[in-house]
Amino acid sequence: MVTILPDVETMITVLYFGLFAMSFDFISGYTGYLSFGHAAFYGTGAYFVILVANGKIPLLGPGTPFVYLLVLGGLVAVVLAVLIGAVSFRLSGVYFAMITLGFSQVLYVFVRDWDFAASNPRDGPAVLERTEPFSVGVPGVDSLNLAIGQLAGDSVDGLLGFLSFGTTEVSYYMIGLVVLVCYFAMQRIVHSPFGRVLVAIRENEERAEAVGYNTFWYKLGAFAISAFFAAVAGGLFAGFQRSVSPESSFYFLVTGDALLASIIGGFGTLAGPLYGWLFDETVTEFLSKSGEGGGLLPYLRDNLGEATMTTELYNGLTVGQAIDTFLNGHAELYIGVIFVLFVLFVPNGLLGTVRDRLGGPVGKQVAARLRGDDR
Repeated sequence: MVTILPDVETMITVLYFGLFAMSFDFISGYTGYLSFGHAAFYGTGAYFVILVANGKIPLLGPGTPFVYLLVLGGLVAVVLAVLIGAVSFRLSGVYFAMITLGFSQVLYVFVRDWDFAASNPRDGPAVLERTEPFSVGVPGVDSLNLAIGQLAGDSVDGLLGFLSFGTTEVSYYMIGLVVLVCYFAMQRIVHSPFGRVLVAIRENEERAEAVGYNTFWYKLGAFAISAFFAAVAGGLFAGFQRSVSPESSFYFLVTGDALLASIIGGFGTLAGPLYGWLFDETVTEFLSKSGEGGGLLPYLRDNLGEATMTTELYNGLTVGQAIDTFLNGHAELYIGVIFVLFVLFVPNGLLGTVRDRLGGPVGKQVAARLRGDDR
């Protein structure tokens, strides 16, 4: 299992970026409007956390509780989403996708040259003024807060008398807690009357307008909600890494990764993009050069033996050379192939296909079968 499963630090990335992918699916999967510029909100949340931590935002000191920063960063993204959406939702289809991408690229170019954010803005800012780590928990209650971070996070010893967690494990569970709360909040919205209107817009916007819904305001509201959770994901990313760059936050390929996760996991499933990104990261690490959480290449090197590795296959090409040629550093190539195969043969994604086979949402169908209810 070590060969297949990603390591804990990779799983932390899966959690916070999975939340961003879920926020992308909230607007794109439930309204049908592809937000190709969604990275603008992810970057807003990330930069907001770093700027506050460096004392560059008025009225907010470097020691402001991290949970407050996540919420405030989300609200800043909401304002930005309303401004962008007020213009973008005048269009539809590919035109909407392109104008949101345009807004995102404008912000990317701006922050890449924004001297206020960092002395070298192209590399991005890092936390310099705030010495204490970012903590997840109840603000003002030290006993209910645990610090996250690669180096400065908390560790837990003797929990329940026998459980102990290092800094990475604590970060995993605390970030996971935030992601879980955000997921349940989005699920509640999706299953509310508001969410039902969003699905109606996706299925037939003209009919939704005909029955009396002002679809513009519903789309704008969904856009703002998705921006809020995208910014929370960006804030978690910045809080854990304690640094951010334009390429890792505002760049359009960040949205491309969310699109990839949504297609693999399943559009309009909300949880699907998280599984899609987990699948992507698992395959990437499995086919990576070093396979820190395992990996196919180290496994083959360790288990095939010297005799097998030096066996000649064709014209001087040995087994070991063939493995290096076809596996070493080519993870992204195989991810691209898998992506094409999903588009062609699994158009509903992982979770969407499972739902289709079960005849409805996984949780409801499993519960019904456990009760023996065949309806």
